[in-house]
Amino acid sequence: MSRGVSGALALIAAGWTLSAQAADLYGSRAPNTLPQSLYRPDSWAGPYLGANLGYAWGSVANNPAKPSGFVGGVQAGYNWQNGGPWVFGLEGDIQATGAEETFAPWKFSNPWFGTIRGRAGYAFNNVLFFGTGGLAFGELRATTFGLTESHTNAGWTLGAGAEVGLAPNWSAKIEYLYVDLANSNFVITGASNGYRFGLIRAGVNYHF
Repeated sequence: MSRGVSGALALIAAGWTLSAQAADLYGSRAPNTLPQSLYRPDSWAGPYLGANLGYAWGSVANNPAKPSGFVGGVQAGYNWQNGGPWVFGLEGDIQATGAEETFAPWKFSNPWFGTIRGRAGYAFNNVLFFGTGGLAFGELRATTFGLTESHTNAGWTLGAGAEVGLAPNWSAKIEYLYVDLANSNFVITGASNGYRFGLIRAGVNYHF
């Protein structure tokens, strides 16, 4: 037991000695270590710009088609954080998609969509958990017997996700969105069709 106590005291004394030597080496200014860079409580505030990649799957109202496919795009936003763990922001994105399906004789596709959303989250240092929701808009295209008709509609979206600070100015995120694009009357299908889909995507952001 006495040997263990002596060893612990020796380690503590060695640590104090190294700390004093480091203070002498750097003066009154301590070195900027990696944890200090990654875990700043104010690191979420300000503008950011990024890109994302994901997968969407959904269904067409009043038609059996279930378009799905890969999704990719860019996003930009701004966060506010007043010294505490709560983070509020606005984000917009625009996406190109390969979501489509043919259910003879109709083919439906969603060539693109975008969202403008509010975000509200809680930050645990360099990890931010958030909910998001707002306006969605995009195109639903129908093709049958060589005829094509498309409508661009506005709807809504709701989702949640998490974002992690990886290094100064950089973060990575993963999120799920549910998107509802309102119905339109399609002449070539003789029905009111709209696209509703789920989306999971991962992305990176650069914070200015």
